[in-house]
Amino acid sequence: MPFADEMAPVAVLEYQPQWPVDFERLAGELYNALGSEAHTIDHIGSTSVPGLAAKDCVDIQVRVAAIREARQVGLLAAIGFRCRPEPWNRGEVSGGQECRKLVFAPPVGARRCNVHLRREGDPNCRYALLFRDYLRADEAARRQWGAFKRRLAHSVPDLLDNGQIKAPATEILMIAAERWAAATGWQLPPGSPAPHAPPVT
Repeated sequence: MPFADEMAPVAVLEYQPQWPVDFERLAGELYNALGSEAHTIDHIGSTSVPGLAAKDCVDIQVRVAAIREARQVGLLAAIGFRCRPEPWNRGEVSGGQECRKLVFAPPVGARRCNVHLRREGDPNCRYALLFRDYLRADEAARRQWGAFKRRLAHSVPDLLDNGQIKAPATEILMIAAERWAAATGWQLPPGSPAPHAPPVT
């Protein structure tokens, strides 16, 4: 559930070249805060797909060796990130497996984002990256998904209602994504060094 400062009607924008720039900055801040806890920091969600319309909210996945809640919540709280308390922000079923996760909101007044901590190699980690890579690769799917999101935002601007309608549609999209993965031999992208924040001047 969004915090009070995040409540606003859903607005879907055309793709913004600023989104990957904002991701790089946020990823650097997160890496500096988490240190060795962060194996890899991925840009995920619709803002990670060039050409795709999206809400102006950057989704970030931090791959970790294990969910260590007290430590990870403390490290991110030190830079103002707020752990979302709802059960669906602490776990999810992916690939028939119950997976732990932690989701964080940005500091009050900061750039809108969601930070998802997931265990390296778990199905929910794979799911987020397959969603991204499929939509990057398939122009028709990308165009149709963007058009669906624009229509949904126009007719259902309430954030929570919008999300409840979009969730089953996403599952349908992911059936096509799995077929694409099987046909192309797609594999989970390997971990890469997490970006560093630029020096403070």
